Amino acid sequence: MPAGRSTFNKRQKEQQRQQKQRDKAERRIQRKSDEPESPVDEMAEMQRLAEEQAALFRIGDESGSV
Repeated sequence: MPAGRSTFNKRQKEQQRQQKQRDKAERRIQRKSDEPESPVDEMAEMQRLAEEQAALFRIGDESGSV
């Protein structure tokens, strides 16, 4: 007995859902590979910039109080 039209539609819909999940997983993996390699390097860079900025404020305070 041949499958009915609704069975065909359900199978097509399920295949589309699975393909969408695969595509989404691929995009997730791609985003993860595009992220910076090490958060430690990022934190070190932020620390260095903060120290430079603090040094600029200290220089401004010293020249103003003299």
